[in-house]
Amino acid sequence: MSPVSNDEYTAKASRPWSRSRRLMVSLPIFIMMIGILTSVSHITTVPWNNEPTNQSVATLTSDTSVSFSNPDQVHLSKKGDYKVKEHHEWFTATQESTGDKQRISMLIREPVGASGKLPAVVFMHGAGYGTSDNSFGDVANDLSSTGFVTVVIDKPVWNTSDLTRDYPASAKAYEQAVQYLREQDNVNPDKVGIYATSESTWISAYLLEQDKKIAFQILLSPMVNSPRHSLGFLAAQDFALVGANPGYQSIVRRLFSTDAALFGLNNIDIDTMKASAYAIPTFVAYGSKDVMTAQVEGTQEILKLAHQAGNWNVTVRNYPVANHVLRLGDEAESGTPLADHYPEDMTNWAVGQVNDLTQTTERVAGETIRQSIAVPTDLHARPTLTIYMIGVHAAALLFMLASIVLSIIALVSKVKCMIKRKGRSLGFAHGFGGILLMITGTTLATLVLFISGLGQVAVGVVKLAWGGAPEPAGMIYWSWPVIQIVSTLVVWAWSRIFGRLFEVASLRGLTKVHQGGKGKELSAEEESMIREQKAKPVLASTRLGRALFVVTAIAMFCILLVFAFWGMFVY
Repeated sequence: MSPVSNDEYTAKASRPWSRSRRLMVSLPIFIMMIGILTSVSHITTVPWNNEPTNQSVATLTSDTSVSFSNPDQVHLSKKGDYKVKEHHEWFTATQESTGDKQRISMLIREPVGASGKLPAVVFMHGAGYGTSDNSFGDVANDLSSTGFVTVVIDKPVWNTSDLTRDYPASAKAYEQAVQYLREQDNVNPDKVGIYATSESTWISAYLLEQDKKIAFQILLSPMVNSPRHSLGFLAAQDFALVGANPGYQSIVRRLFSTDAALFGLNNIDIDTMKASAYAIPTFVAYGSKDVMTAQVEGTQEILKLAHQAGNWNVTVRNYPVANHVLRLGDEAESGTPLADHYPEDMTNWAVGQVNDLTQTTERVAGETIRQSIAVPTDLHARPTLTIYMIGVHAAALLFMLASIVLSIIALVSKVKCMIKRKGRSLGFAHGFGGILLMITGTTLATLVLFISGLGQVAVGVVKLAWGGAPEPAGMIYWSWPVIQIVSTLVVWAWSRIFGRLFEVASLRGLTKVHQGGKGKELSAEEESMIREQKAKPVLASTRLGRALFVVTAIAMFCILLVFAFWGMFVY
């Protein structure tokens, strides 16, 4: 047989594929990749039923005032009847689970000139890190000016964070403040109540379970359901109110299905819906602009649990224009006033309770109580989903870091080669270097857009929670479909790259075994030319170049898996 010339073999081996053949190779790769990502998005989807929507509780009157039958003409103090004096005391609270201790300051306010055994109130903090000096100043002063001894303490936090609060230990710390009041000469130990707001209404459930002598409670925007269900409701409702795309709203479902116990966090599923939490006279206050509390279902649960405990003394007030902390306007601004009539209503109710009078005004009054969606009580911990979430995010982070390290090394190597005027430091072949840079840039730009959109949603939710008005949706709506489109295009681009890799490998003879036709054998020269073609680089001529390409490709695919986990490929 006539030997094949080197030029003929080279021309044949380096002949590029036709467009149709490239498409035939790339399309199955794209279908496979998009199938994997779409499957991940659907498998990680958490069902969620928002029904019933637009629930409401109609009040019998818009008048929020509170009054009592007073046949014996008992003197009922009013807000402002007494001047108030203040002083500090301290006690040490111990977190039993760790042995940590916290020296806690108590700011005690007393009515000047009030005689006899006085009623008292202990204030319980909501979320954050409130102190005795920067919390409840106006409300505590209002109650003290009505004739109550009040105590505001530093929030018991020890070494915990918002995620790791020790609610049972916190309840015991507040119980120490209650006992302090009961031991005072000017306090009636049987007339000590609590004033709890938001997060602390989870703590008050523990306190009332261990202390059956608490006389009454005032609850602001109580978080009646468990933290998982309450916060899941908060996030889902607020995402909708700020106009977030339903894609972003689906993130809430996955996030609040996390099995927090795997991280040692046990607060999210605490059981606070106990009849003992509402077994005493209770005053509940809501604001109509509160976007953080499930007010309709909260009211219904409080009444149901109170009635189970044999308590029919529950008063509910809903104040127009007020936010989550019963303030008017944006709470981010200092000095926002309390809702109109709330201080008078609250103090009048407390005075009536400590004088054992019968309330004559409506139990549920004020603005109509509304709730946009149902509390997601079907949410529960999903360990498998959580483990996968940890794995895919950890993989994306690790490969991203490895890619960054290799990129830095490659940059240093390139600079050295440029200085020494040596050959290429990475040796990318067939334009794979430029293609990798373009695809990486596109994928990371999509990631930045995703994070930016989610950040805009978070900012909008925070502003809304503090009483601000929602702004036009804008980016938080259109960014999601844009990210979906770009992500799909990125997947197509990656399929073309893998197709190109297969093409080059095929042209180099790396995907098949070369042999002559039937009855024919390759000559030594042909074998040598085949070996020469196989020796030419497919990706890059250097190990650093090949390593950078492989690690970066894996990192970018992990990012696509992250997108898939959060539902980006649910079309």
